[in-house]
This record gives sequence, C-alpha cells and structure tokens, in this order.
Amino acid sequence: MYSVNLRALEPEDLELVYRIENDERLWPSSACSQPLARFIVRQYLQEQHADIYQDGQLRLVIEADAQPVGLADLTDFSPHHLRAEVGIVVLPEYHRQGIASAALLQLASYARDRLHLVSLYAYVAQNNEAARALFHRMGYHEACTLPKWIEGNQSATLYQYLLS
Repeated sequence: MYSVNLRALEPEDLELVYRIENDERLWPSSACSQPLARFIVRQYLQEQHADIYQDGQLRLVIEADAQPVGLADLTDFSPHHLRAEVGIVVLPEYHRQGIASAALLQLASYARDRLHLVSLYAYVAQNNEAARALFHRMGYHEACTLPKWIEGNQSATLYQYLLS
C-alpha cells in the first residue's frame, strides 16, 4: 500500500503533465483535442498561480511514496454555489492500487475543510467502468445521465458528492 499525498505543481512536473495531457485515450473525457508541446506545458507550469480563487481551478500532483503518479483537479470552481468539478488521472502502471481512492479522499477533505465547499461532481463516460466504480465506491451518487455529452456522442453520468 502506498502513502498518497497531494501537492502543488512544480516545474519538475513537466514530463508528468506532458505525458498525461498528450495521452489521446484521455481526450474524449477532457477539454484536450490536440497534442501539447513541451513549451506550452512548461509555460503553463511557470505561469499558473495555484490559487483556485484567481484561476477558478486547482491542479495538484498525486504522489505515491513521494513519486509523482497522477493529477487531481478541481475545476469550474464556484465560490458562490460552493461546488467544483473533480478530475483525476493516475498513470496506468499505478492503477488498481488504491491511489485514486486515497487522492479523492484528500481532495474532498481539502474542498470541505479549506474551501468550504458543499458539493463535488464529476462527469464520467458511461463506458468508463473503472471510473464509474471508483466514484461509486467513494460515495458519489449518480445524479443524472447526459446523452451525447462526451466526444463521439457518448453519454455521461454526472456523479455528485455532498461534503456536508
């Protein structure tokens, strides 16, 4: 079992972010639709503020035993509605080891205790059985199904987690 930690992005995370952002298997569920150059990723790492109130989003590195193994995001942050969208990616070689579950627990604690959010949510492609199982296991409930929501006219399930 790994010791899992979330931390802010560092310039040294260039290769991790580059690898994840350029993984075409993830594109249908993300806003990415074309490869990103290392220059663009490096620029992003240099210019990001790591301030969810300023940026409307927060990207954190998931570490397992002090090794960067994935990314956890809070996006579409709404301080007015006290909610944010969750995104999580763990490198394939670290799948099925409890890392995503531990990261989601830490993300929920941070959102509740530091940001005072009341709700987290995630859109999951209906054919992504692993992600659906993860969110269900972590206590997220299926709020609705959105037809033709994701690239390729795939339906998605909106999962919601109430923090209070």
